[in-house]
Amino acid sequence: MTTQASSAGPDIADLCERVRRFVDDIAIPAESPAIARDVAALDLCVARLREQARSAGLYAPQLPVELGGLGLGWRALAQVLEAAGRGFLGPAALNCAAPDQPNMLTLLRLGTPAQRERYLLPLVRAEQRACFAMTEPAPGAGSDPSMLRTRATRRGQRWVLTGHKQFISGGVGAHFALVLAQTEAGATLFIVPADTPGYRVVRDIGMVTGYQIGGHAEIELNECEVGDDAVLGEPGRGLQYAQLRLEPARLSHCMRYIGRARRALETAQAYVSQRESFGARLADLQQIQAMVADSHIDLHASRLMTIDCADRMDAGLSVKQESAMTKVFVSEAVNRVADRAVQMMGASGLSDDTPVAMIWQEMRPFRIYDGANELHRATLARRLLAHP
Repeated sequence: MTTQASSAGPDIADLCERVRRFVDDIAIPAESPAIARDVAALDLCVARLREQARSAGLYAPQLPVELGGLGLGWRALAQVLEAAGRGFLGPAALNCAAPDQPNMLTLLRLGTPAQRERYLLPLVRAEQRACFAMTEPAPGAGSDPSMLRTRATRRGQRWVLTGHKQFISGGVGAHFALVLAQTEAGATLFIVPADTPGYRVVRDIGMVTGYQIGGHAEIELNECEVGDDAVLGEPGRGLQYAQLRLEPARLSHCMRYIGRARRALETAQAYVSQRESFGARLADLQQIQAMVADSHIDLHASRLMTIDCADRMDAGLSVKQESAMTKVFVSEAVNRVADRAVQMMGASGLSDDTPVAMIWQEMRPFRIYDGANELHRATLARRLLAHP
């Protein structure tokens, strides 16, 4: 199974327009600072939005048609996720938000038929949520997954997992977790139901970002017993699977955040076009004009890099290097765009009266999520120096 679109697939320009109308007319009006960090309220809101997205024929654009999705390839997804990403709730409404978008693709690629039936299909139908548990408190795994300290050992015919995870997006209220743990064969990926004895969500870690379905959990695993049917893929290949998951996840973040940054810029442009100061519109000042121009340049370059990487993925080519470059550039470019939008709007850009402040807060962590930019730069440089 793939996410490739067939020749009889939807018209992408029309689909993007319908997604944009859905986000602007339905998803954005559902936004509220009151629910931005309320996990239970977000779940209720998103459930209602998903029913509307299904009715509108916009649900799960990344999934194969046979699973009820739209079967889009990555280039088409780049456009659709940008349109969905305009709203904080847009991607979740279409069931193409992190962490469940990459969770579903991981289960689709690695899962056995029984695992797909038990775990993938409930995610597809939005009956359950899941999380991906890799990051650990120091001295455990962070940007360097080789520092993994969570252990899975054999006890008879069972696996016993013990470890400590933190900053696990979507972990609060998740029905199961994809847990990366060290075994004798090497790092291995396990499916661990949240009702497994010894599995405990300690807390929802307060973060600067909002509208994250399932928050950001701290999770303890205290002798959690699972069977061989909990192993996802092959033992010892967990780091490879994590990398395969992260490459498309990074690109999807780029797609969504380009849309979010574009919304911030549009909001700022509307503001400076009507706001006057010292007898002139802000939009008539060259400093403001330079910020607008630089922001559009950043978005255009970001879009081109993302689409180029998407084309490579559609062609079945490795994007290890290209996805890292794209993630670094786009995460910094959208941060600049959001920061300029705040500056153009002054105090209004820092208030809850517009979405700009929340977008600005979202952009900053992207330079850390899915691998810190410094790590990507160092890895890229080593590869490039080794193979000039």
